[in-house]
Amino acid sequence: MKKKQILSYLLIVILASTFFAGCAPATPTPSTEKPLVFAAFASVIEEPWDGVIHAALKAAEAEGRIRYEYTENIGYSGDMERVLSEVVEQKHPLAIFGDAFGNEEAVRRVAALYPETPFIFGSGFGPSSPNLSVFDNWIHEPAYLAGMLAGGLTKSNIVGVIGGFPVPEVNRLVNAFTAGARETNPKVTVLVNFINSWFDPATAAEQTRAQIEAGADVFYAERFGVIEVAAENKSYVFGNMSDQNSLAPDYVVSSVSWTLDPTVKYVLDQIQAGSYVAQDLKDFSMFANGGSFLAPYHGLESKLPADLLAKVAAKEKQIKAGLFRVDINEGQPASVNKP
Repeated sequence: MKKKQILSYLLIVILASTFFAGCAPATPTPSTEKPLVFAAFASVIEEPWDGVIHAALKAAEAEGRIRYEYTENIGYSGDMERVLSEVVEQKHPLAIFGDAFGNEEAVRRVAALYPETPFIFGSGFGPSSPNLSVFDNWIHEPAYLAGMLAGGLTKSNIVGVIGGFPVPEVNRLVNAFTAGARETNPKVTVLVNFINSWFDPATAAEQTRAQIEAGADVFYAERFGVIEVAAENKSYVFGNMSDQNSLAPDYVVSSVSWTLDPTVKYVLDQIQAGSYVAQDLKDFSMFANGGSFLAPYHGLESKLPADLLAKVAAKEKQIKAGLFRVDINEGQPASVNKP
């Protein structure tokens, strides 16, 4: 074959290859962008309840499972419904997390409008098919242990509790704490004040001062604003929701702590496996499943009675082994609970 004929043949082959390549479907480039999970918070994330949700989603993002965005301080005056609708329509998230307390009807209306989007919200009510799952802070078990410590540490036999609202979710913590205090100190009186807000540190501080005047010398800070006043009074205090030792390292004995990590992991696994259904996620916040715990003592154990610590440690083992049940009492506690 002559050189000119060879060149012509090669040109035809190249042109044909180019033509058929252009007709073939393009191979898609795999996307490296993680799916978006959004959170909508009625309060500021400084508020411990919302802070726990925020921390768990930040951890999932750090693990590389998701992208995470949120909006906070939405309030309770009607903006939640608008915010959630805009998020679904504009951002198309894999799922939306948040707190429905105070916005219960709004969250449920939006979830019903977008049944393909999983909604996972803190709520005192049940799930709603097909897409609204619920969770709550089931931390009554570590609250009982904190109460045991408080009962053993008080010198005045008066312990104070400052709570948010007298709702079942708070009442069960206060009642468990009181029961624990009674186990180690049958003579203890527990004072209970509610600030009727989820986040009002000034009022919480004021109520703490009033309890100090009434003789309380150990405190359970169910809300923000208590710890600083207790520390000023050189009183032991227990934090709530997350480890709050850093707020007053010499006085925060421990914290009744909650983590949403097991809940978030389970939900993301279900969504990504295509098997997500609306359900009550209560069990993932339980003590035995790692959803709640008593925070470390951060060195303060050296200042605490060894026999008291031993009692608490033994009770913790019994709870985890299913040998001791902390009663769930959601009735409103009295303002003064005498023995």
